[in-house]
Amino acid sequence: MATSVTTRASGARSAPDAPVTARRSWFRNAAPTLTFLGRRLVSSAIVLLGATFIVYMLLAYSLDPLEDLRTSTAPNKEALIAARTLALDLDTPPVIRYFKWLGALFTGDLGTSWVSGQPVTALLGSAIPSTVQLVAASTLLAIGLGVLVGIVSALRQYTRFDYSVTFLSFVLYSLPSFWVAVLLKLWGAIGFNDFLADPAVPPLWIALLSVISGVLWSSIIGGSTRTRWVSFGAALVATAAALLFISNSDWLLNPSLGLVGVLVLGVGIAFGVVALSAGLDNRRALYASLTTVAIGAALYYPLQFAFVNATWLLIVGLAIASIVVGLVVGYLFGGYDRAVSMRAAAVTAVGVGVLIFVDRVMAVWYTYSNASVINGRPIATIGSQTPGLSGDFWVESLDKFTHLVLPTIALILISFASYTRYSRASLLEVMNQDYIRTARAKGLSERVVTTRHAFRNALIPLATVVPLDIAALFGGAIITERIFAWSGMGALFIKSLGAKDADPIMGYFLVTGTLLVLANIVVDFVYAALDPRIRVNS
Repeated sequence: MATSVTTRASGARSAPDAPVTARRSWFRNAAPTLTFLGRRLVSSAIVLLGATFIVYMLLAYSLDPLEDLRTSTAPNKEALIAARTLALDLDTPPVIRYFKWLGALFTGDLGTSWVSGQPVTALLGSAIPSTVQLVAASTLLAIGLGVLVGIVSALRQYTRFDYSVTFLSFVLYSLPSFWVAVLLKLWGAIGFNDFLADPAVPPLWIALLSVISGVLWSSIIGGSTRTRWVSFGAALVATAAALLFISNSDWLLNPSLGLVGVLVLGVGIAFGVVALSAGLDNRRALYASLTTVAIGAALYYPLQFAFVNATWLLIVGLAIASIVVGLVVGYLFGGYDRAVSMRAAAVTAVGVGVLIFVDRVMAVWYTYSNASVINGRPIATIGSQTPGLSGDFWVESLDKFTHLVLPTIALILISFASYTRYSRASLLEVMNQDYIRTARAKGLSERVVTTRHAFRNALIPLATVVPLDIAALFGGAIITERIFAWSGMGALFIKSLGAKDADPIMGYFLVTGTLLVLANIVVDFVYAALDPRIRVNS
């Protein structure tokens, strides 16, 4: 009896201590990771501090802010030199000036541009958003397309498609960025704007593009000789029909997807997503994706009323809502692998939402193209917006897109090649591993072997490159910004370097350097997430 009383008493005492024990267990498990993170942050801060000192010294001894005054013939030249020397504290040794700059940095003061008189924080505040607009879309598209094409190339190794992708990758990788940008301005903007005056596609071009499309799709799909010819014929006919429709209906002058276009393309997205993620034999995932397409089509006309007073906040909210709807639909359809259905339905919902958004932007194309400040030449070659253009949210969005399209394509073409080569080489290496042969020996389909076993491990080498590229995008695309007259981080760096303005250059370096250092830390955690053999606390 005494024993049972003691047991009940100890159990009563342990109940209130359960949350404390859980917290202690969490801290005990998280302690190695937190220690690793703290160690990396401290070492990265030391590296960044040393780098800022080196860069500051190089700028102090290589830039001469008084050069323009020394060559001046102004009668009060000496007074101007003395005033600028006093304002920039040039009589103080560079090491002392660095520690003054460092002390101000810890208070949030990055200095002031002596050329414009603006604080460096204000200059960075206007340059960073502009650069993110320019480079973010191109980086994400280059990563997505590069990885996708590289994987298909690896799966079609030593085929005509593989050889073509390899040749194209080497060509794009070797092209100078300024040359690509100039050609895009010549053919992508000037040539396309001239073409809009009479948007009729010549029959020779229709035939040539249709054959190229047929060859491309037959190479991607692969399979037996019969399957290749069927793919070739279907792609050729579909491309020729689309080009004939565009040529004879003046679709380029007043483009639109409409409800039918959204529905057809949405169904195509649903089948494509399910084929890649779950396989078409997973009927629940397919029905869930098709249901989200039907929901999007049903909401097509009601959304037109919501778009009247649209803002980016509304668009983001609708995007989140589409993801939630897709997840709910996938959950309700369930199945033996409910998470697959939810993922496929959510991705399909986002795709349908993008189609509806693009269709609404297309609706103002005719109005935008015929505006007096556009004058029938909608694809811009310089700047980030059209001066003097007035319009609602959709006109302004279309204007932003027409200014982004050329620099985005230029940046995609340059970086696409490297991602293609990385992903191809990585997947080929993974496909020869023993566990891939084991998965095939178990009878798993090639799709499951590739998507669930090979693809994740093939991403590990890319984990080193992608976070660094994303961090580097804040540094701006210096050459592209210069050619397309885009006022971003790259333009800020070039302008400050030409004016021998040290503080904005240090601000530029501090932002890019900090993000690159943090990206290196992110790489370690991405490695651990992709490869269970790697632990950040080891």
